[in-house]
Formats: sequence, structure tokens, C-alpha cells
Amino acid sequence: MFDAIILGIVQGLTEFLPVSSTAHLILFPWLFHWGGVLDSLTFDLALHAGTLFALLLCFWRDWLDILMKKQKLLLLIVLASVPAGVAGILLEHIVESRLRSPLVIAASLVAVGVLLLASERAYKHRRVDDLGYADAVVIGLSQAVALIPGVSRSGITISSGLFRGLERESAARFSFLLSTPVIGGAVLLHLRKMLAGGAGHDTSLFAAGFIASALTGLAAIKFLMNFLKKHPVDVFAYYRFGLAAVIMIGIWLKG
Repeated sequence: MFDAIILGIVQGLTEFLPVSSTAHLILFPWLFHWGGVLDSLTFDLALHAGTLFALLLCFWRDWLDILMKKQKLLLLIVLASVPAGVAGILLEHIVESRLRSPLVIAASLVAVGVLLLASERAYKHRRVDDLGYADAVVIGLSQAVALIPGVSRSGITISSGLFRGLERESAARFSFLLSTPVIGGAVLLHLRKMLAGGAGHDTSLFAAGFIASALTGLAAIKFLMNFLKKHPVDVFAYYRFGLAAVIMIGIWLKG
């Protein structure tokens, strides 16, 4: 139960901060030798469902406004969601079986860290309502790359938004809006597979992970939106570099 709560907290914090939740969920069991139900894609489902709940709780007013008044923005979100949806369906097996390795994660952490530093230097003045179709395609394609562990959905989409001239807070807001249908689709897909498999699951552990990820996810969203009003994304890039170094040390020690 303690391990489940810790992983829920890790998921809630790292899903929305641009540091890669998938990387942390893979690395914690790897580093601390946690196994069984906690080191499974099924448990990841419970954690992602918690962060989806946090997203809906934070941005339900935005979604209501989009559905009622901002049909163009809704179309842009749908357009930007297509690449990640297609990539998830076509490449899911490859990602789950071949790319969940510490070495891949370390390389991805460094690569997107460099992108974050570079994107922070771009000229930023646009807001979410200024987005066009080309912007949606570029950001949507970048989100598809986030299937690779260590990339970070929020990290790659925020940096893409900054490169397209969005203000930091606007880039984060569009990233969160865009992640809602993608995370929702992934939750439904894995839920269907879990039910079809008919395997038994520890409901209490899943509930603990869900609640922990939802509560910390809410805190992470609020923190990041306020942080980006005044501060650059550089600190997250440096964190990614440090985590990559820790991973390489861990690989060396385990080797």
C-alpha cells in the first residue's frame, strides 16, 4: 500500500511537470526492486485515470467554454490529437516491449531537456486563441513522440508550443487541454484490455494509486500554471539532465 501511494504521488507530480511520468514509473520499480502488480501497465492505468480526473477537475470550465463557444479551438484539439492516437494504436506493442528501458529513458530525458532550453529562447507573445491549424499539427505530431518513455507529453508539447510563439502559460494550458482526450483514450483502451483479460486485481492498491495521483496531479497543475507566469522552463531541463545522470550511474552499478 505504501509503494502504491508513493507511485501515485510520483505519477501525479510528473504527469504534468515536464519531466516524464512514464520514466519515473518505470525507474522507481527498477531502482527499488518493486515488482508484481505495482510494476505493471495495469497499475499504470489506475494512476493515469487519477491524473485524468485531476485534468477534468481543473479545466472543466475551459472545456465547457470550448464546447459551447470555441468550436475552432475544439477542432484544433481534435486535429492535434490524431497523431498521438494513431501512433498509440500502431506502435503500442513496440513501445511497451522494446522502449521501456533505462537507457532509452536517459537519452530521451536529455534530448527533450535540450529542446526545453532552446524553446525558452524563442520569441513568445501568442495565446491559445491565436493558434492556427499549422500550430495544431506541429504540436500534435510532437505529442505522438511522447509515446517514447522519457520524452514527457507535457515537456514535448510545451516546448513545441513555445517554438510556435505561445506564451509559457498558454503553452502549458494548450498542452493540458490536448492531453485530456489522449489520456482519456489511453485509459479506455487499457481498461478494455484489462476487462477482456479477466485477470484479478488488487482494488485497494488501485484505489490508493488513483487517489494519490489525482490529489498530487491537482497540486502539480496549479503549481506549474503559476510557476510559468514568472519563471522559465530551464529548471525542468536541468532536472532531466540530473535524472539522466542518476540513471546512467544506476546502469553502471547494476552492470
